[in-house]
Amino acid sequence: MTKIIFYMSEGYNILGSGMFKGEKTKVFWRGLIIFGLAITVLFTVFWYVFVLDYGYYISWRWWTPVIFGGAVFLLIGLYMMIAGVEKRETQRANPP
Repeated sequence: MTKIIFYMSEGYNILGSGMFKGEKTKVFWRGLIIFGLAITVLFTVFWYVFVLDYGYYISWRWWTPVIFGGAVFLLIGLYMMIAGVEKRETQRANPP
């Protein structure tokens, strides 16, 4: 636990890649909204199919387009989030 707090206090990225480091543009925030809506749709499908279990009344035939659309919008939102980050240029301590 103390190792995690140390990493957070030192500014390390716990997830690793640093994919979203930089200035966030409007494209990033719109992609985040699309990503969040897609996650909500896919969670709703999971909830209705596996938790509530209405039997044959709710079949996969009705959920297939919703699952496919949710997955497509999930990928679109993720791509927009990645493309919507402008990398900052780092200045060197000793320029050539």
